[in-house]
Amino acid sequence: MRWRAVIVALVLALTMGAADVTRESYEIWLVDQSDTNGLAHGGTINVYDGGQVTRRLSAARPVAMIDLGGATSALCLAATGRAPVRPHMIVFNLSDTHAALAFVASGHVVIFDARTRSPLACLSTETGAGGARQAHALWPTGDDRHLVIANQNGKKLERIRTDYAAGTFTHEPAATLDLAGCLTPNGAPCQSPELRPDNAPICPFIASDDGPVFVSLRGGGLFAVDWRTTPMAIVGEYDAAHVPANGCGFVEARDAVFGDGGGGTPANLDQFSVFRLPRTGYSAANPPNTPAVQRLYDDDSPDRDAHGTAVSARDRYVWVGDRDGNVAEVFGGSTGAHVGTVSLTSPFSADPTVDLFATSPDRSWLFASTRGPNPLSGDPHSSHGHNPGMLIVWMTDGGRTGEVRGLIPITNVDATGVERADAHGIRVRRAH
Repeated sequence: MRWRAVIVALVLALTMGAADVTRESYEIWLVDQSDTNGLAHGGTINVYDGGQVTRRLSAARPVAMIDLGGATSALCLAATGRAPVRPHMIVFNLSDTHAALAFVASGHVVIFDARTRSPLACLSTETGAGGARQAHALWPTGDDRHLVIANQNGKKLERIRTDYAAGTFTHEPAATLDLAGCLTPNGAPCQSPELRPDNAPICPFIASDDGPVFVSLRGGGLFAVDWRTTPMAIVGEYDAAHVPANGCGFVEARDAVFGDGGGGTPANLDQFSVFRLPRTGYSAANPPNTPAVQRLYDDDSPDRDAHGTAVSARDRYVWVGDRDGNVAEVFGGSTGAHVGTVSLTSPFSADPTVDLFATSPDRSWLFASTRGPNPLSGDPHSSHGHNPGMLIVWMTDGGRTGEVRGLIPITNVDATGVERADAHGIRVRRAH
């Protein structure tokens, strides 16, 4: 009887108590894009304890909430003369001591002390194409010395120098790469109707080897950029015939970089594409579209929109979310082959509208931001949701399949009774 009890306990630990397997302490930071109630700016970051989330599931509540309409807005007003609007994407530095948050509507980047949750610096992107600026997304370099910023409508790639120990953060205009007006190493215009019709940078990504930053483009195509040079320099050029538009999901698996392309513009409201590139082999001496792109999956049928990505333990499988179809398509980390589809609908939500993914440190749990009924970005297409918050998914069969285990709601009801909450950026931080 005693051995039977031990076996039952082990089975339960393996099937339901995955938090016990995840020994590393971690937090999940979830960004609500909606304005701080009563203001036309701000927003909220909800911080969750990972162990509580995987034990309590839908009943878990934030251990901290950062009101971006308070100290963060005051800091930005003092530093730039403007309030920060629409918090969009969040990342952590290599040592997880600091967070950086991009505000897509106002073009601000705010850096936080991750332990105290306090804002330390507020910087602004430059005005660019048509006088526009947007800090859509950002990525830290592997040496923890820079952040690379995608100034979306300004059509610029920008760089911030970061000294986390000293607490100094400096925008470097001399490093900026003008994606609308530059020439590629092969002498082609960076932006042109034939090659890359709309060079608004969507998402930057640097792989673990700290190589070039991969930059997706709104109109299709991609650049691999040497972020160390001043100004930053293109070392790989891809056109829209080879790399799909509107990509905002990069992830690394088995020495390759997987990316996606989705809907989002009137020219292609519906698309689900997945591709991969090698991490290395980039040089300004290469001809265009070199190294070769491998297209893994293409579907432009109605009600498809690729967005977030994640990778399972040991890089066995790559997940690419479809926020319109409410599924994740799963690909082999080694082969790139499509191996299955995971439904993300459940009794917790019939229409979760998953946007971005993050995983627990052991990559057994997946967390997805779910959009609200009044989306503040990514419209018009597939970003209208019903249950704003965070979906909780247990990755099964080594990550080939998954089970939805819960959904933690967030809310921000305005003075007229309208739900404004709209989850978007999500990232896991290892707690120390």
